[in-house]
Amino acid sequence: MMKLDKQILEEKIREYRKSKSCSESTLMGLCQTADYPMSEEDMSRLACGFAGGMGGTFDEGTCGAVTGALMANGLLNDENEIIKANAKEIFNTFKDEYGTVRCDLITNNGKDKSPCVDCCVFIANKVADLLDK
Repeated sequence: MMKLDKQILEEKIREYRKSKSCSESTLMGLCQTADYPMSEEDMSRLACGFAGGMGGTFDEGTCGAVTGALMANGLLNDENEIIKANAKEIFNTFKDEYGTVRCDLITNNGKDKSPCVDCCVFIANKVADLLDK
């Protein structure tokens, strides 16, 4: 069990999102807030390929906020069964909120990234809640 400060989490994500993708910002915000022992550079390399729905394609790819949250979930939990159960809840919670997990549909094929920061904060807060169980 781990309690993350959601205000700090949101501040980190908003700051990262100024220069990083949704996948990077969500992963890095969660892991940095949790003091996970991985460098920013390694986290960025791990997550950058998931940007823009996978490699910036915006073509039916999963939202980077979701993929970043799933990566953080895997790093911040120790048990595979918890990781899998949380992953399903992360996916379903996001889909319930936004109607889809597809980056192309959320961002109009990358033309409107205005929802992105809020998507990152929303799903990162869900991960924080799951870590606090």
